[in-house]
Amino acid sequence: MSTAPTAPLLGAGIIVPTGDGRVLVGRRITAGEPPTWSLPGGKVDLGESFERTAARELAEETGIVLPAELMRVLAVHLDHELGRPRLTAAVLAPPSLAEALVTEPHACAGWERFPVDALPEPMFYPSALVLGSWLPGLDVLRTDGTHGYPVAR
Repeated sequence: MSTAPTAPLLGAGIIVPTGDGRVLVGRRITAGEPPTWSLPGGKVDLGESFERTAARELAEETGIVLPAELMRVLAVHLDHELGRPRLTAAVLAPPSLAEALVTEPHACAGWERFPVDALPEPMFYPSALVLGSWLPGLDVLRTDGTHGYPVAR
């Protein structure tokens, strides 16, 4: 018995460093999921690059406006945790201390900046993968079928 193919999810997770050893993380409260901590991020819209997606999602979710031209893709991660392929780009934004607003209260209970050596848990799985691209010493417990691909520059 064959099931219909499920479209893959394409998204970007955005690392917003502060320049002083901290990073922006939100309290994810998406309905139907256990609460976790997450980077800003979201799905790629038709015709968008990962950099453009990162700039748009960051502005939509936090009110922080940073130019897509300053976003840098560090890696892409493929996982099958949801029972279908999910490809997430790890995108590094330029440092920012701009106030992060809760613009989607149904999905995020608040934004905070944490030291990179004291990140909260549990972390949303794609966010953990993205942070692992940026912080080589971060120990990310990978599920089966998860693959990371650093971007060569």
